[in-house]
Amino acid sequence: MTLAPSTANSDDVIEDQPAHPRPISEWHRRMRILWRLSGFSNRLLKVESCSITTSESLIQLAWISLTQKLRKPPGVFSTMPETETNERDSELFLPPTHVRGMTKLDRTSFKKTVTIPVLKVRKEIVNRLMRSLKRAALQRPGIKRVIEDPEDEESRLIMLDPYKIFSHDSFEKAELSTLKQLNVNPQISKYNLELTYENFKSEEILKAVLPEGQDVTSGFSRVGHIAHLNLRDHQLPFKHLIGQVMIDKNPGITSAVNKINNIDNTYRNFQMEVLCGEENMMTKVRENNYIYEFDFSKVYWNPRLSTEHSRITELLKPGDVLFDIFAGVGPFAIPVAKKNCTVFANDLNPESYKWLMHNCKLNKVDQKVKVFNLDGKDFLKGPVREELMQQLRPSKERKHSLHIVMNLPAKAIEFLSAFKSLLDGQPCSSELLPIVHCYSFSKDANPAEDVRQQVGAVLGISLEACSSVHLVRNVAPNKEMLCITFQIPAAVLYRHQTINLETHEDLPLKRQRTDKAFSEEKPQIASNT
Repeated sequence: MTLAPSTANSDDVIEDQPAHPRPISEWHRRMRILWRLSGFSNRLLKVESCSITTSESLIQLAWISLTQKLRKPPGVFSTMPETETNERDSELFLPPTHVRGMTKLDRTSFKKTVTIPVLKVRKEIVNRLMRSLKRAALQRPGIKRVIEDPEDEESRLIMLDPYKIFSHDSFEKAELSTLKQLNVNPQISKYNLELTYENFKSEEILKAVLPEGQDVTSGFSRVGHIAHLNLRDHQLPFKHLIGQVMIDKNPGITSAVNKINNIDNTYRNFQMEVLCGEENMMTKVRENNYIYEFDFSKVYWNPRLSTEHSRITELLKPGDVLFDIFAGVGPFAIPVAKKNCTVFANDLNPESYKWLMHNCKLNKVDQKVKVFNLDGKDFLKGPVREELMQQLRPSKERKHSLHIVMNLPAKAIEFLSAFKSLLDGQPCSSELLPIVHCYSFSKDANPAEDVRQQVGAVLGISLEACSSVHLVRNVAPNKEMLCITFQIPAAVLYRHQTINLETHEDLPLKRQRTDKAFSEEKPQIASNT
């Protein structure tokens, strides 16, 4: 009878040698275990058949000799033992344990040899076969999925994912069908693969290095060539290593920085420490098909607001007017101007003002954007007031809308007081009143209601029935960034108007289809990332 590998049973264990003959079934069971443990192919084992009369002494001799298998060096492959899924090493592709606690990156310490499954195929069919084995093929950084067969120059070895393929039964039906069509033996062999620093992902490296059980930072905000991190206290001893790993593992990143204080609310910039790489903070960013250039160390830029910039832009139609109170380097102003809208853009930070003008020219909208370098309240009480007086004249027919964006979440609500009694004269029709998009942070259990109440307190009027609240993003645990949108009530905007806090209602807001409003009972939040 021919001896062949067999699928392992969960109760297959190696026991001490018995003192009495065993039935032939037990002999087969032991030989199957040896086959799995040794990993030798049929030709290496040289076991063709056996007789029922085989003596116990010969069985014991085979048992002892086969259990003395030497470890094979990297690159040597043999028949893959068929094992159960739960027998595979869940930490197969983690770096070696001795890198734990490393604070200065030593790339040579990450060498490790792992055993993976491979499939032997004829070299002329590799390209056709790989299209069908995308699911099963190994995908690791810097690892070729197809290598030469060290024993047969006419064949190639396809590296397979050990978490998906551990016997020929692991192939899906479609994959087996392709193998059959191309006359490929589905027998799996094993290959000793040497991994180096280049073959590990950044999160795998940091998980292995940082103290066990601690949070691992593998994400960052990308600003051109700069990786902007916000490290926690327990990560600071490893900050230079983390910075180097971010540069190594992210093509195009040549500098890694860490924020070392909160955003300064006056100029909306923050101090940063260069962890690794070049100290040049002059960068170029492409967002939503627009180009922005600036010195990241001197202005405010958040790539996580890209979706919000698009959302607001989509609310405006050609011919509309936008007042951007805290414009930064132009991520709201420039896309809106490109829609043939008139834009009044302001920022107190002289650097932001400089780069705002530069980016308007860069994106060819400098003729459509009027740029100011004023405090937000001065801008509202000066240029904004003057333009509103012109736009809201009772005798003037107007079909376009007026929008006011106030993206300074930490303090924007405070600036709403500038709208109180801002205009003189006869109020315009309610449907023509300016629409405000005001940003704020909230740590409240009901953030939407919290923001409404904050705005209502500043304006002295309830916005419960005439506002919508949109969740922009989760900033930190229990801290949300939101945008409240509402039309400024005439009773607030014009002088000598009577405010009724209880009964005030305006017409419903227009073009709020993209907003994800909060439910009164349980907020339904759709986050922008």
